[in-house]
Amino acid sequence: MMNLMHWRLLLAVVDAGNITHAAKQVGMTQSGASQAIAQLEEHLGAPLFTRERRQSVPTALGLRVAQEARVMLAALGRIRALAQEASGAPGGVLRLASFPMVFSTILPPVLRRFRQLHPAIEVVPLEASDSEIENLLAADTVDVGVVLNPPPGRATCPLGEDDWVAVLPAAHPLARGASVTLAQLVAQPFVLATGGCSVHAGSVAADAGLALADVRATVMEWASAFALVRENVGVALVPELTLPENRRGLRVLPLAAPVRRRFALAAAPGAAGSPAVQALFGMLRQDDNRV
Repeated sequence: MMNLMHWRLLLAVVDAGNITHAAKQVGMTQSGASQAIAQLEEHLGAPLFTRERRQSVPTALGLRVAQEARVMLAALGRIRALAQEASGAPGGVLRLASFPMVFSTILPPVLRRFRQLHPAIEVVPLEASDSEIENLLAADTVDVGVVLNPPPGRATCPLGEDDWVAVLPAAHPLARGASVTLAQLVAQPFVLATGGCSVHAGSVAADAGLALADVRATVMEWASAFALVRENVGVALVPELTLPENRRGLRVLPLAAPVRRRFALAAAPGAAGSPAVQALFGMLRQDDNRV
């Protein structure tokens, strides 16, 4: 499905003549922008750009589509301005970066409530890794971003938390217990899943003064890790929110000494005082006070 980000990216590529530069303008990674343009071309059934060395040159169709997109986005902006003026509510655009897993689990009800309370604010989502999000925030490329395990002194709004859990083949000797120690787990043949982030089983072990003794496979996707554990390639340590609904062939155990992840929203330095960011943080703080 096409969304406003696709059309904004289209215009940015036309204006910049380069996907890499355009991606930075709209707060996307280069790979994400390339995928979005490919999705747009597939949806329309025709190429919008030709690639010449490092340049992206719009086709005749691409130029005509861009002209219509400018008209559409300008009209949408005027409509939003009218609605904002009539309601007196904050409006504008809120660029939000998050890990894919948080977008699919924690954020949907948050964003649904936010849209109900502030329909004049457009939320533009961007998927990124934890290190990418920190860079985007520092550069003011996004307005807010999901951060992992924020230090005590950092100004953030809590979003949620989960625990790291052990995932073993159902017939594994350690699967008979009610829990497993981190030391026991990392000594086993291991399937390392990173989720595309710098915080993973390897870093959790390192923080505890341990190391993965025998990594048999390293994968980015959590689903791939679960498939390999089912095939007895090794054990895994994963965040609880990533667990699959179908756990056939798997045994999930808590760590004897729990290790928790905390998620929070942080504002970019240049956006902390914006009405859209204040509206989102105000809603989260109000919801937190009700708990």
